[in-house]
Amino acid sequence: MDAAGCERYSRQILFAGIGEQGQERLLASHAVVVGCGALGSFHAAALARAGVGRLTIIDRDYVEPSNLHRQWLFEESDAAQAWPKAAAAERHIARINSSIRVRGLVADLTPSNVAECLGEAGVILDGTDNFDTRYLINDFAVSRGIPWVYGAAVGSYGLTMPVLPGRSACLRCVYPEPPRGVQPTCETAGVVNAIVSAVASVQVADALRILCGCLEPDRARLTTIDVWGGGIRQIAAPARDPECPACARREFPYLEESARPPATLCGRNAVQIHERVRPIDLLELKTRLEPLGEVRANEFALRFLAAPYEITVFPDGRAIVKGTSDTGVARSLYARYVG
Repeated sequence: MDAAGCERYSRQILFAGIGEQGQERLLASHAVVVGCGALGSFHAAALARAGVGRLTIIDRDYVEPSNLHRQWLFEESDAAQAWPKAAAAERHIARINSSIRVRGLVADLTPSNVAECLGEAGVILDGTDNFDTRYLINDFAVSRGIPWVYGAAVGSYGLTMPVLPGRSACLRCVYPEPPRGVQPTCETAGVVNAIVSAVASVQVADALRILCGCLEPDRARLTTIDVWGGGIRQIAAPARDPECPACARREFPYLEESARPPATLCGRNAVQIHERVRPIDLLELKTRLEPLGEVRANEFALRFLAAPYEITVFPDGRAIVKGTSDTGVARSLYARYVG
């Protein structure tokens, strides 16, 4: 570490739990943040400031005005220009810490790209908003022995738990199957921005301990927080389930492409279309759609307004159709305007 690095991270180095050796480990490490929304945008900024040397940020969505009250990394201009969250995060983090390597991937994490996206990670942080992606992360992380940190927040309540494959309980030890029925989301139940930063801070602390080699299984904790009703509780992480499908029986169905539905709800009266992986020329599509409605496009995405719907198309052919939760309607609109 050079003199500039010693000065930049001097207060962190003074902390006995990290020290100079721990800082060197952070600078040599690679963290992957999956989902750059409320939790993930905080993860990315905090890890960059802590000096994690390589940072990959994966997100499939774009910045909207309703994000700004709780997604700490973004600005009004990002929402006005509908920047993809991963691209906006990469741009902002490059200004926060120019000495680290940061890469924003505008992509949906899938079984077909999970190895490429997560395979070199030293730790994975969960900033997602759905259990399908969390189970995909869990299956991959357990199969490869990569630590990851689960987290969730809605309303004023949140929880987080580190997963140390082969040494502590994995997500399927705790939740063998996805929760049944309708689950509350930020779009339906709202969210207090303080719970987001509280949960994300605990996740980042666990990630730093993992990267510094300081988190042992007997010190892994399941943390629950309610910033409105009051109360912070930590208990020892559950014991590993000897019958766990993932970490005991080594069954990883979420790594199979067939386990993934062709269209998934995004949780805000929107449907993601992702079954057609094919390159799309956004400028050509813009020219074709301009006579039919308002179109805005940049190198990352194209947004087309066909009232009452809004369609955002990405270069890989993926699209988010806003204004409906009916996958049939979404597919029909995609076929009509994109082909």
